[in-house]
Amino acid sequence: MSYPVNIIGIGETDELFVKYSKLPFYSSKAEIYGVCVKLYTTDHKMSDMWADNFYSMSSNVRSHAKIICIDDPGRGLEVKYNIETRTAFLYNFDYYGWIKSIALAVASDILEDSHGVNHVHGAALDVNGTGITFIAPSKTGKTTHSWGILRVENARLITDDWYFVRNGVGSPLAIGSEKNCYIDADIGDVWEEFKPLVTTTRFDGQGRGIANVRWVTGYGSVIPMTTIRHVIMLRRDRSKKAAEALEPKDALDYIKANDLCNPHQIVRSDRKIKMRENFFKEFFGNSCVNLINTTGTPEETQKIIRDIVIKR
Repeated sequence: MSYPVNIIGIGETDELFVKYSKLPFYSSKAEIYGVCVKLYTTDHKMSDMWADNFYSMSSNVRSHAKIICIDDPGRGLEVKYNIETRTAFLYNFDYYGWIKSIALAVASDILEDSHGVNHVHGAALDVNGTGITFIAPSKTGKTTHSWGILRVENARLITDDWYFVRNGVGSPLAIGSEKNCYIDADIGDVWEEFKPLVTTTRFDGQGRGIANVRWVTGYGSVIPMTTIRHVIMLRRDRSKKAAEALEPKDALDYIKANDLCNPHQIVRSDRKIKMRENFFKEFFGNSCVNLINTTGTPEETQKIIRDIVIKR
């Protein structure tokens, strides 16, 4: 993880509320799969991105969790999190991508404990009724190839970053978490179809912005859920083969070796980690899993993926 997380008690949480209560916060509530998460920030641009990114929650609904962004030049990058109140204090976060990921992690903390709802840091799509997910370590091509599949006829996006899962009888049900996507300014450099998004999106200092993919792919191209049939895991290693099918145990070993492909697990107790590993064991057992090497060109790798997941 690129930022430290320190778990704090209710006493320190109350003290921090008093300390920062006079700051000129902008606030906005998001609905994340039924969980109301409220953002407090002194940065109006961050508040606007949050509102563009997530589905809004009624102001009459009480918050289940709070994300409070603090600028303090006297300290480093840090998260202080209180498990009882689900309150996260984020110090010196100027990267929106981490703010929204922490919000998703806090919502997931609530859902996995109270409602038996699990989560995946990955992309999910539906092609002709078949659910496909990309789960991968950072910088191996998850975004590139999930957006590549979105170019397929009758493809629909569930999410490009994080989704919730209910395991049951048969294929797992994946439910999206965000209204719009947080994209890179170079999204059109690989897949030309998405270049129009670059001209209609406001990008931040990190070269990222919230984009409505429906402007390019159509208003029916984003749907709330799908049942997952294919799991595509990615790696970038020139010494390995281009593609291989994985047994559930091998898939579990791979994801465990890569921190569950999720650097934003805000609570990492032994109980929580075991719960997540048990979930993935069942998840992989109810899916077809393939490990794809992304050392080729995007077009070459995309062909391998499509040959696996698209019915001819």
